[in-house]
Amino acid sequence: MRMIFVNLPVADLEGATRFYTALGFTRNPDFSDDTASCMIVSEQIYVMLLTHEKFKGFINGEISDARTSTQVLNCLSAGSRAEVDDFKKKALAAGGSEWKPNMEFGPMYGCSFQDPDGHVWEIMYMDMGAAA
Repeated sequence: MRMIFVNLPVADLEGATRFYTALGFTRNPDFSDDTASCMIVSEQIYVMLLTHEKFKGFINGEISDARTSTQVLNCLSAGSRAEVDDFKKKALAAGGSEWKPNMEFGPMYGCSFQDPDGHVWEIMYMDMGAAA
């Protein structure tokens, strides 16, 4: 099984860590320090929150401003429509912001929000019975 590490530059590491903890992710102290927080989404998915200085060590060029342009949509699956709505509620209560209205495309239902640094996340539920 492959793993995915979503690396995100953050302006306020402690604040970003609190935000993702409020979403239900767990901080892995073995891969976290004063420049990074490794947030566990699942056994295969991790979000690496990196200070701008640390992030710059991994890239060429400059860090783009996620509030003014979108380079990637991070999407996680949900087990139900209620889970989609609950996740969005948690994100907004923790300091995230509305990005687009909830989406409904046939058997798919989802929401989107931005984290405090402007990174876009979507949460989608697919009703497999309706999809067939």
